[in-house]
Amino acid sequence: MKLSHIPLRLSTGAFILNSGIAKMELDKDAAAGMQAMAGQMFPQVKDMDPAKFGKLLSYGEMVVGSMLLAPFIPSRLAGLALAGFSGSLVALYLKTPGMTQPDGIRPTQEGTAVAKDVWMLGIALALILDTGRRRKAVRMR
Repeated sequence: MKLSHIPLRLSTGAFILNSGIAKMELDKDAAAGMQAMAGQMFPQVKDMDPAKFGKLLSYGEMVVGSMLLAPFIPSRLAGLALAGFSGSLVALYLKTPGMTQPDGIRPTQEGTAVAKDVWMLGIALALILDTGRRRKAVRMR
């Protein structure tokens, strides 16, 4: 892992891990609300038990957060996990009615909390696209 990846992975990983831990104790109504939102993007989750959906969401967030925090996980792999997670959230934001202004991009007041996930997608892309190779300086003779 490159030194420049540490702040990206540490801040994002801690945030996501904390979010996953907080969802461990979701009540059925809160889980059902999240499930309804996710069902707009992923119709398969509509048929799940809300409590089970909440637990799986919690575990998924904890796995992604832990991958980002673990120094032995390559940055590209951690970035791919983060891209899947944050890309889903951004797609959910764009597809959920009432989250965006009439232009379909800018967030409404209700959409601001989800629109911020675009930053996680940017961090994921930075981790994935960083080649990790150092260029050799060209010597002038």
